Amino acid sequence: MHRRRFLRGAGVAGGVAATTALAGCAGVGGEPDYDVGMVADGYRPAELTVSVGDTVVWENTSARTHTVTAYEGGIPEGADYFASGGFDDERSARDAWQDDFGGALESGDRFAHTFSVPGRYDYVCIPHETGGMYATVFVEE
Repeated sequence: MHRRRFLRGAGVAGGVAATTALAGCAGVGGEPDYDVGMVADGYRPAELTVSVGDTVVWENTSARTHTVTAYEGGIPEGADYFASGGFDDERSARDAWQDDFGGALESGDRFAHTFSVPGRYDYVCIPHETGGMYATVFVEE
């Protein structure tokens, strides 16, 4: 195990608890308490439609490490950039991944983002981009 990854994961526990609170009623009626699951080779669902002001919760449901990284050119003008790891732009997210697996979500980890601008948001898993792991959130008024 990478020392920095372990230390970063240990610090994520508080963030995961906060994210879980955003997810609403966890597991009511057998439904998952996240909106998008990350499987070995993709996001499920690959397309999701939400309303302005909604918070989307991603959970890594696989044994592989993943990221949630917005394509900077794939979000509406004026929208907040989002990436697991809290990066301000796509270049920073990609550089951090290359340097030390920045933005990594291990199995069971969560990431949440609230969408405040309507439009199409395209995002990717950096380590699995060449394998086609990308998806879209559509935000409606």
